[in-house]
Amino acid sequence: MRIGVPREIKDQEYRVGLTPASVRELVSRGHQVVVQAGAGAAIGLTDHSYKLAGAQLAGDAEEVFASAEMIVKVKEPQPSERALLKPGQILYAYLHLAADREQTSELVKSGAVCIAYETVTAPDGSLPLLAPMSEVAGRMSVQVAAAYLEKPRGGMGVLLGGVPGVAPGHVVVIGAGVVGANAIQMAVGMGARVTVLDRNVDRLRHLGLVYGNRLVTLYSSADAIERALLAADAVIGAVLVPGAEAPRLVTRAMVARMKGGSVVVDVAIDQGGCFETSRPTSHSDPTYVVDGVLHYCVTNMPAAVARTSTFALNNATIGYAMALADKGWSRALKEDPCLRAGLNICQGNVTYAAVASSHGCTYVPTERVLG
Repeated sequence: MRIGVPREIKDQEYRVGLTPASVRELVSRGHQVVVQAGAGAAIGLTDHSYKLAGAQLAGDAEEVFASAEMIVKVKEPQPSERALLKPGQILYAYLHLAADREQTSELVKSGAVCIAYETVTAPDGSLPLLAPMSEVAGRMSVQVAAAYLEKPRGGMGVLLGGVPGVAPGHVVVIGAGVVGANAIQMAVGMGARVTVLDRNVDRLRHLGLVYGNRLVTLYSSADAIERALLAADAVIGAVLVPGAEAPRLVTRAMVARMKGGSVVVDVAIDQGGCFETSRPTSHSDPTYVVDGVLHYCVTNMPAAVARTSTFALNNATIGYAMALADKGWSRALKEDPCLRAGLNICQGNVTYAAVASSHGCTYVPTERVLG
């Protein structure tokens, strides 16, 4: 199979779909890989390193898309990239379609086979291709919150860890999944006072056993969320419903009652966000203020640590990429129900129920398109 890796063009997105090591794996199995020149240059992955791994270099994205049977990306294709997709071409990337009607419509029209990293599901129900970026984003969220709590950046001037004689900052984490657990780890490590809310009591019990009295666990309800928000200096939105829009658990009225100068980091923004006041932002313009509360809602947070993120992502995605290349998409999906769960759009059909529901589209089960 001929596999294409274009340079990412989303705002300040420096990750790359395949590392030279991943290219080498694919080439060793008899596949051709074409990489757009400069795709990894910003994070130290030079064109020379790709050539040594066996890749061919292309001058622009048009050349990559024109010849490839499978496109491997990191973030969802931007409008100019969607226009280059061809019927039957495999797109393997993060898509987050439930919150993006325009992209969904254009991918349906393209006739491409679109496999979303974020809905590939392991036998235990975990999301192995989403997990590494959730780990990065969860850890980053507390770093970001700590930075924006500084007065020059618009916060109230709180040091999360406090100092002797002064109480530490209070971090509230909504959601105890992968993002939440990593946010908790960072916040506790920085010495903050930490509260987590979730409806999975077993998950709360586990975190309570790990952190003891350094962590307050609360069953999530509208009342519990509101009470926690009123005492919070920073709030991390870490809610996930796989493949679907994030539930809006925090209303505008709740935000209006928060402390002035407090910080919201909505990691769920890729799926629409879990705060009613959230709207997507970029690394170039990351924050805005609503009712005195600073909001950080960057849709590609891990791009800020692009080198770490690229290697972590490739560790998770390369196995499935090899399966798609070795077997072709139809056979690979038929043989692996975990990978099959990643199929969101296939040759004009929406094949993921939550995406179809979000946009009022006709849902076509994957089994039907696979015959």
